[in-house]
Amino acid sequence: MSVKAFELVPAVERDLLMGDKARINIECIECCGKHLYMGTNDCFIHHFLLDEVTSSKGKLTYSAQKLLHKYLGLKKPVAELRAASALERLIVLCDGIVFLVDMVTLETVPSAAGGGAKIRGVTAFCVNENPVNGDPFCVEMGVISSKKRTVQIYMVYEDRVQLVKEVTTPEQPCAVSVDGYFLCLALATQYMILNYNTGASQDLFPYNSEDRRPIVKRIGREEFLLAAPGGLGMFANAEGVSQRAPVNWSESVIGAAVSFPYVVALDESFITIHSMLDQQLKQTLSFRDGHILQDFEGKVILASTKAVYVLVPLPLERQIQDLLASHRVEEALILTEGAQQNIPKDKFQILHKRILQQAGFIQFGQLQFLEAKEHFRTGQLDVRELISLYPLLLPASSSFTRCHPPLHEFADLNHLAQGDQEKVLRCKKFLISYLGEVRSTEVANGCREDVDTALLKLYAEQNHDSLLDLLASDNACLLADSVPWLEKYHKYFALGLLYHYNSQDSAALQLWIRVVDGDLQDSTRSGLYEYIVDFLCSCSNPDLVWKHADWALAKDPTIGVHIFTKRPVSKDVTELNPEEAITYLGKHSQALLLFLEHLVLERKIKKEKFHTHLAVLYLERVLSLLSEAPADEEHLSRARERLQALLRESNLYRAQFLLGKMENCEQLLLERATLHGKLEENGKALHILVHKLKDFSSAEAFCVWASCCRDSAYQQQLFHLLLEVYLDRSLPAKSQAAAGGGELEMAAVDLLNRHGEVFDAVRVLRMLPEGWSLQLLRPFLGRAVRASMHAGRTAQIAVGLAQSENLQLLHDRLKDRKKPIFVSEKKGCHLCHNTFSEPDVVCLPGGAPVHTHCVAQRVRDSPTKRQLTNSSNHT
Repeated sequence: MSVKAFELVPAVERDLLMGDKARINIECIECCGKHLYMGTNDCFIHHFLLDEVTSSKGKLTYSAQKLLHKYLGLKKPVAELRAASALERLIVLCDGIVFLVDMVTLETVPSAAGGGAKIRGVTAFCVNENPVNGDPFCVEMGVISSKKRTVQIYMVYEDRVQLVKEVTTPEQPCAVSVDGYFLCLALATQYMILNYNTGASQDLFPYNSEDRRPIVKRIGREEFLLAAPGGLGMFANAEGVSQRAPVNWSESVIGAAVSFPYVVALDESFITIHSMLDQQLKQTLSFRDGHILQDFEGKVILASTKAVYVLVPLPLERQIQDLLASHRVEEALILTEGAQQNIPKDKFQILHKRILQQAGFIQFGQLQFLEAKEHFRTGQLDVRELISLYPLLLPASSSFTRCHPPLHEFADLNHLAQGDQEKVLRCKKFLISYLGEVRSTEVANGCREDVDTALLKLYAEQNHDSLLDLLASDNACLLADSVPWLEKYHKYFALGLLYHYNSQDSAALQLWIRVVDGDLQDSTRSGLYEYIVDFLCSCSNPDLVWKHADWALAKDPTIGVHIFTKRPVSKDVTELNPEEAITYLGKHSQALLLFLEHLVLERKIKKEKFHTHLAVLYLERVLSLLSEAPADEEHLSRARERLQALLRESNLYRAQFLLGKMENCEQLLLERATLHGKLEENGKALHILVHKLKDFSSAEAFCVWASCCRDSAYQQQLFHLLLEVYLDRSLPAKSQAAAGGGELEMAAVDLLNRHGEVFDAVRVLRMLPEGWSLQLLRPFLGRAVRASMHAGRTAQIAVGLAQSENLQLLHDRLKDRKKPIFVSEKKGCHLCHNTFSEPDVVCLPGGAPVHTHCVAQRVRDSPTKRQLTNSSNHT
């Protein structure tokens, strides 16, 4: 695809060169700075001064001034000119002779004494632009001899030339280019690379010099451009390797040059310009009768036989902008990145970012969102440039203004979409995705409020699931801009979250309560009532909790009470006083009951007031159910179970007070029995269970429960008491009959057989009626005998163990006594510190010897008159 990369600008017009001499033709050219030299077919050298002139419209033109012309006197065309500016010399090839000419006067330089300034028999030469000699006042040159298959290396000085190397070639060379030690040669049938220092060579590819003119052009350090068969421009480095793809130019190319990143080629009718980056033809210019194309220090100059032109490159930025204007994004990016080596680093970074941003907007307009996103990210786009395309998304307080010159051609999203709502929707979805990705990155630095507010508006408008996630997390949404937008799309729950994030909890609660009450419609959050309760649970403002708890309890006391029961324990949440909460919940009986259960059963608070209050509420509930007609047996049973469990498990309530409340209620005998047990009135409790309720299993359970945390003696006493109740003969005969005398006896037998290990067997046998059959008591008696035998044998084992331990201690004591005690006249008594005069001593604990009289005196003086149990007269 075409792009305008160069303009062809006349430099030296025909009239200025030849006047009225029609037969004069340009044969060669050389440019050094502003100085242009031309060799003509009539053996003249013409010297011009070229000045660049920029018009008011920015267009570049050239003004040429002829300074001098000189006849060389050989009557042959000037074949080649090369400038050696450090020597102020022109190297001229004319009539097979290379000689030196002064750059200013154009006079031929005479030979120096002892050396020649001319080389004869030359068909072509080239200057080494990467010289290996370090002398700045010396030029290296490669020369092709007409008579030998050789290439000669010369050193050119101000007034002489010196041969330094001669290299033999397989065939007669016809073109040469030099870089360092490397010669790139066009032979008769092929191209080759030759290192004239080492002699190493590398054949490149075949080429027939008779069919077309060979081209060998140095384009960079150790890199050459060659005209290959098939109309290809091939690149080759010093190792003979092509690191760039070839360009496809004309079969009849006359000359070639490189103006990075382009390859310029000249044929009989056209100038073709290819990119070195993607090898595509970028521009074609018509140019008749052209026969010279060369580049001089980045300046590409062409010549026909009669005039000289300069191929002026357009600024890269303009080329890139032209490509972007044509929506050729990839070509623009390739050109930008390829131009990096020709642009200062800082300037390139700025240019590259802007091109990437422009490319991103072009692809955004084409709905190529993945590519656009990548370019926006790489180009570090100010995300507000993108947001500003969407009407009303930027906050009213935003100070953002679009980049100038603009990065795109769109006024806004409506202009881009041209009424296509599907396109608008896709663009909004892309922005949601892009903002979601960049809001936590450096891209959003300095504009977080604009980004988050825009994202909130899009989420609300598109009914996006991530709206709540945005507001529940750290965000910078502006309240003033967000409130009307959320209200517009009925996102009241989200608005409440925003109020909460901005520390306006009261406003949030009032809004949510209106939604729950049906004053406002918002289906965003199911279970909003439960959410409000949870919110109040963790609310750090107790005044707000007390203010709204009544509403929550009125809605549903079983859930509303969670405000008090599920309040977390942390330094950020103020704990509510339980007594204040109980007073507050007085008008909500069900919630009060649940709160007391929480305090007593879950938090295990050991406070009599709470336990008694809960027991009273349980009792009132039972009495209420009992008073109903007909009674709801299922609810009554559950209510009594809860009351009985509390009465059994708690030891903190006022048992006497509760007993007074149910004293006249014959339907709560079991509960009364439990309370008598709490008051240690076990006889009364068992009397109720046995004689009034006739619930023998409950009586046994009572004994187990009442003695569970007591010692075995208490347990035995309690079970004996129950047995006595069963066997009580003091009751009148009628009472016994009413109580079921036979049942009591069977209950006593079952009690003994089930819990025989608890009883004192001897005492039981004394209590039992004489007429009872032993067969009935067989399980009890068998267990009692086994228990007695077990106890006896256990006691024997204990005695044996004690005796063994005592024996071991005696053995250890005897061992200590048998140890020798050394006494000498030099050793002193530990009590009086005098030496021993006789062997009789007493040994103190630890083995220290003392005088016998010292020990006796110490015992007499002791206030406790204690005995030394481990004293010994052993010597």
